[in-house]
Amino acid sequence: MIMLKRALFWSLAALLLSTGSAAAADLNVSDARLRLLPGDLPGAGYFTLHNTSDSAVTLTGASSKAFDKVMMHVSTEEGGMAQMHAVDKVDIASGESVSFAPKRHHLMFMQRTQALKVGDSIDVTFTFKAHTPLPVTFDVVSPTTQ
Repeated sequence: MIMLKRALFWSLAALLLSTGSAAAADLNVSDARLRLLPGDLPGAGYFTLHNTSDSAVTLTGASSKAFDKVMMHVSTEEGGMAQMHAVDKVDIASGESVSFAPKRHHLMFMQRTQALKVGDSIDVTFTFKAHTPLPVTFDVVSPTTQ
């Protein structure tokens, strides 16, 4: 009986772990880059997030040990004036992708906690509503790189 319980426990654990891996495989990121500005000026993060799952997902934020704050923003133009606003979430429909790019959605990396230079990479963790976190590696690029 004890062996049966152990087998059942390990089977259930394997099932739960594989389910989490499959869910994470439904989301992937391409072209992740951080445009680094000099000194303690904020950097901008750009990437494309692909949702290949059967349901919509909601990106709720990001974090990195290389920065104290990482915020999601969107740039808009109203009356000929460019503006930037913080956003709490970005929805990505099933089978769709969303691009964080100049003059659109982007991440703001603020209050650097470590020295960085062009050519480095940083680890960033994306968080989602009702989905496992997604680790992403960002390449540190020049501020003139689009």
